[in-house]
Amino acid sequence: MKPLLEHLPTQGEESFFAKAFDLPYFATPWHYHPEFELVLVVKSEGKRFIGNYVSDFQDGDLTFLGPNLPHLYRNPPAYYEQNPALRAQSIVIHFREDSIGRDFLALPQARKLYGLFERSHQGMDILGETRRVVSRNMQELLGTQGMERLIRLLDILNRLADTTDYVLISDPGIVGHNPVDTDRLDAVFGYILQNFNREIRLEEVADLVHMTRTSFCRFFKERTKRNFSGFLADVRLDHAAKLLAESNGSIVQISYACGYNNLSNFNRQFKEKHGVSPREYRHAYAGNIK
Repeated sequence: MKPLLEHLPTQGEESFFAKAFDLPYFATPWHYHPEFELVLVVKSEGKRFIGNYVSDFQDGDLTFLGPNLPHLYRNPPAYYEQNPALRAQSIVIHFREDSIGRDFLALPQARKLYGLFERSHQGMDILGETRRVVSRNMQELLGTQGMERLIRLLDILNRLADTTDYVLISDPGIVGHNPVDTDRLDAVFGYILQNFNREIRLEEVADLVHMTRTSFCRFFKERTKRNFSGFLADVRLDHAAKLLAESNGSIVQISYACGYNNLSNFNRQFKEKHGVSPREYRHAYAGNIK
């Protein structure tokens, strides 16, 4: 599937898109679009790439993304094996400033929305009580139409503009580029997710997108503002944190499962990223282990 600049059409006489999805898995590749996006993960899990940041996602996650901020949600391999018990359920809202009206946004009462829109260019994880309220409001919005639907969107945006219950996700300045670059990055991210549990040589990733090692390093740094080795380490260390919290595997087993052949190197990098050792992290999350 070739990644394209995505567009979700509005329905009827609505000025913005809002829909609930219930799919076997998240299939959209690394992509971007000119609309703002509010996405609620109702039921699913996996890894997501937003801008130049990678992390896990799970049930209940709520994210607000600005225009042209590239992103990708990818489920674990089991989701692609036609297991009816595993679903990718979400609610997605797409809108532009024109959906609300530029004259409206020029009103003094609406100007605070521009601060929200500015923050969204880095992506926002919505947390706490705001996440609970906005998630409920998104569910209710789906059952409305016309003016009531627009008013509910404005209420959601008003809450997001006022809240401090959020964290910014990506570094600033990460935007989607031409389809060729998007295609390359989609291939690279897919390859990382399939192979991060073993050694990945830089040459093999460069060959994947038909570039020299030097050209690929420059390309990846320009597009993500990250070094490839650091980005790969983030994928591995985030997965290690998930395994430490949710499995009974030994720390040695987990380090190998995440592509580390040297335990001391794994321990050092894990503490640099998460602030505590793998053993301390497991102890803190011991209640999550099944």
